[in-house]
Amino acid sequence: PTTLSKIQELLGTREALLAYTDADKQTFLWVVRKDDARMIKLDIGRKELGKVVKALRAGLDPTGIASFSDLPSFDMTKAYQLYNQIFASAEPLLDGIQHLFVVPDGPLQSIPFGVLVTRETQGDFTDFSGYLQVPWLVKKYALTTLPSVSSLRALRSFAKSARADRPFGGIGDPLLQGHPGERRGVKLASLFTSRGIADVNAVRSMLAPLPETAEELEAMARILGGGKADLFLRKRATESRIKTEALNKYRVLAFATHGLVAGELEGLVEPALVLTPPSVGTEQDDGLLTASEVATLKLNADMVVLSACNTASADGSPEAEALSGLAKAFFYAGSRSLLVSHWPVGSDAAVNLTTTMLKEVANDNSVGRAEGLRRSMLALMKTPDKPHYAHPMFWAPFVVVGEGGTYKVN
Repeated sequence: PTTLSKIQELLGTREALLAYTDADKQTFLWVVRKDDARMIKLDIGRKELGKVVKALRAGLDPTGIASFSDLPSFDMTKAYQLYNQIFASAEPLLDGIQHLFVVPDGPLQSIPFGVLVTRETQGDFTDFSGYLQVPWLVKKYALTTLPSVSSLRALRSFAKSARADRPFGGIGDPLLQGHPGERRGVKLASLFTSRGIADVNAVRSMLAPLPETAEELEAMARILGGGKADLFLRKRATESRIKTEALNKYRVLAFATHGLVAGELEGLVEPALVLTPPSVGTEQDDGLLTASEVATLKLNADMVVLSACNTASADGSPEAEALSGLAKAFFYAGSRSLLVSHWPVGSDAAVNLTTTMLKEVANDNSVGRAEGLRRSMLALMKTPDKPHYAHPMFWAPFVVVGEGGTYKVN
């Protein structure tokens, strides 16, 4: 636990923290900035929040989309309604604020705040250009997610700046033989043997290869100054290699592969990242790097990029928090911030978002990770030859978790 005065001491002059606690019939919001603090009671409870968030997520779900005509319409009316219910009352305290730490609770953990709409919009759009005119919340603020209020104190009081020698390490493009597909993330039946070890032949044959992830990681390496030896691709992207490699030498570490959420696979009780399966599965290496295995890694990273689907999702247990899976495991391992996704990400969009964000941060020391992501999102919306990128399904999946600002720790 931490004190209000300590949190205020840790916030920058252009930063604020919003912390939510939901109950059956109401929700409490704490708005904290360096020079002020307020608690606000919101007249919306957990059940109603769940309904609104579920409706909004339906407009962001890429499942079953084969063409642009299949893209679901995003409900701007509900996004504006949710803004009024959970955010508008905080606005009077946010004058001059540019970076927001958000500590969500309950259903609010399952929606990126950037898709909230700050003014009422008129009617349905006849083409994608209409989405460009929407007053998204991300146009006003850089947004960082925190798993708890006290995590800000841990990140800014106790975490040390990375002293890792290498700027970037990338892991991805595992050797798989399933039917090629654009999205990362799958829903399968059972992949597990009676011993609790993944069936490596099933992993290999049922999951699609992701050759574009190699290009994504190579682009990140060029931006950050990484070399070929820092890329663990294809036959080098194995679980045993990752567990024995000195990953604490990398300041930025990226995984670009399939992400499997607990509950999607029979027998999988925690989320996992897919790596190149071995010829014979063992407890040490069955091709799936689970959250509990991630937590045992030794990292010293300023940021871990999880460019895979659902890496911000719940861990599958009843009432599980959305950040209690892979994301939290990487904090335990020693990462100070994460870039994670709320739903399956189109590979081209993922490449654009992650590399543009890293470039923004690398080129200007005054740009924090949350602001870098915000700029990347706004740029993606305006991609000239891909007007569909203006739809929030493409630009909004990623969130920064952890240290998203430019605060300097000792």
